[in-house]
Amino acid sequence: MELWRFIRRRLVQVVSIFFVILTVLFLAFRLAPGDPLSKIVDPDMTAEDAAHLISSMGLDEPIWTQYIYYIKNFFIGEFGYSFHYGEPVVEIIWQRLPNTVLLFTTCVILSALVGIFLGKIAAWHKGKKTDTIMTLGALVTHTLFLPWLALLLIWIFAYKLGWFPITGMISEDVWLDPEAGFLRKAVDVGYHMVLPLATLFLFHFGSYLLLMRSSMLITLKEDYIITARAKGLTEKAIRNRHAAPNAALPVVTSVGLSLAFSINGGALTETVFTWPGIGRELVFAVSQNDYPLAQASFLLIALIVLIANLVVDVLYAYLDPRIRY
Repeated sequence: MELWRFIRRRLVQVVSIFFVILTVLFLAFRLAPGDPLSKIVDPDMTAEDAAHLISSMGLDEPIWTQYIYYIKNFFIGEFGYSFHYGEPVVEIIWQRLPNTVLLFTTCVILSALVGIFLGKIAAWHKGKKTDTIMTLGALVTHTLFLPWLALLLIWIFAYKLGWFPITGMISEDVWLDPEAGFLRKAVDVGYHMVLPLATLFLFHFGSYLLLMRSSMLITLKEDYIITARAKGLTEKAIRNRHAAPNAALPVVTSVGLSLAFSINGGALTETVFTWPGIGRELVFAVSQNDYPLAQASFLLIALIVLIANLVVDVLYAYLDPRIRY
């Protein structure tokens, strides 16, 4: 019963926070400097046509009337048309979303697997050379300036060595070839994904390594580890069967939240590599005062993050009854 009460309380909090986000986004874009009308009104239009276009988008209404329409349209799933593209915002987001999910979900899973494995090794060799090298490597890569790291990899592996493409997600000659099959296109996307994936991996795996190392060091001091040693179990069995699975729980939670946050696409990475995802589109929409597209992108990110936090909180409350109170 306490768990359901906790879930209801968290649902109320999530809905309240999301409503605040809705309102803040509406006001932020309309109070920001810049005139969106200059982006959508063609100078060659007649005054009547321009007025009709502005009226069709509701931009001639008072701000409070626009806010009411904004809330109403959100609940019916109507996000309007992009000022720049002239296409429904929902269609634009659904076109870009798979690209972001592909790149950043791959990065999170790969970074977590490597980080957990290396963190386990580092904790097991605490204070030794292996631990020092891994810890320093994780700290250095995780504190690098991401755009600088991306540009460095581009300069070395794309510009100097010519091993990988500099930007983009696909090769036009492959995708325009009617004889190109699914496998060839998939390989082409993977080939373009190497550098952005490497950039994100180097930046993120260190956090999982350090988190796993810290959690593993705490776990190794638990009584059941001492008992396992007393039973005569091998060190490898103690590390892999008893200590590592329990130590990995905080890392798994971090992975879940990282997957949710990955939906924003990492605007910097997508912009540097010209990767056609949500993050790059969000930067473009904000710079062009494309209210509908920018608002919908931010709302999608906020909704996914809030749901992810809710799921993690409920799982924690289920596993640890003390959290429910």
